Amino acid sequence: MTSAKDILARNPFDSVTGPLDGSSQDLTIPKAVASNSEDWEQDPECSSSGKILLITAAEDRSWSFVAIAGADGKSQLRREGDEINGHNVVRIDWNRIWMMSGGQRCQLAMGSKTASAAKAAPTKPAAGEEDTSKTSSRRGKKVPADIAAKIHKVSDNEFNVERSVVDQILENQAEFMKSARIVPEKEGDKVVGIRLFGVRQDSLLGTLGLENGDRLQTINGFDMASPEKALEAYARLRTADRLTITVNRKGKPMNIDFNIK
Repeated sequence: MTSAKDILARNPFDSVTGPLDGSSQDLTIPKAVASNSEDWEQDPECSSSGKILLITAAEDRSWSFVAIAGADGKSQLRREGDEINGHNVVRIDWNRIWMMSGGQRCQLAMGSKTASAAKAAPTKPAAGEEDTSKTSSRRGKKVPADIAAKIHKVSDNEFNVERSVVDQILENQAEFMKSARIVPEKEGDKVVGIRLFGVRQDSLLGTLGLENGDRLQTINGFDMASPEKALEAYARLRTADRLTITVNRKGKPMNIDFNIK
C-alpha cells in the first residue's frame, strides 16, 4: 500500500495551514532574501532621478505607487518593478522610494532632494524609555487649519474644496496619509476594493467625510480594485473639477461628492 506521508507533510494544496501530519513548519526567512531596514536607510541619494510628488504606500506592496516629476516637469506614475529615468523602482515606503541602476541601490525621499535626512540613522531610546520611532511615524497629524478652512462641508456626502487644497494635498500626501493604512480587500480570490484603517475625524481623510473602516470602491468611476485603474484615477486628481467617491460603509454603498472650485 502506498503511503501518503509525504503529501501530508508537504500539504502542497494549502500553504497557509501547513503540514497535516503534526510536524512544524519552518517559516524562517532565508538570510539571502531577508532585508534590514537600517541598511536600506543608509543608501545614497539617487542622482538625476526627479522629484517625488506623491506616494501611496499600501500593506500589499503591489498596490503602492509613486508619482515623480522629471527634469521636464512632467509627472510619471510608477509601481515597484517599473522603470523611471534609467532606474528601476524596487521599494516604495510611505515617505521615500528605493531604486536600482547599474547594480547600485539608491533612495529618494519625499519633499527633499538632500541625502542628509535619508542617511540619518534611527536614534535608539535610552534604558527605560519607550521606543516611539515606529508609533510616532504612524500616528499622523491633524489636518492643518489653513487646509481645513478651505474644505467646506455642504452635507454628510458633499463637500466644496478649493483647488489650491488639491495641490497642497498632492504635494504633501505622504505626511497627511501617515496615520492611514490602505489594505486591498478580497472576497474569495477577487479584490473588491481598498479598506481604509486608522482614519481619525480630525485627519485629512476624516475632514473629507471618510470614516475608519470605509471600503473605497471607485473614484470618478475608476475601479479601485484594479491597481492600473487606481493609478489612472490619481493621475487625474490635479485637473478634475468634480470627484465622486463610492465607498462601502458598514455594508452599505454610498457616494461622497467633491466640488473643486
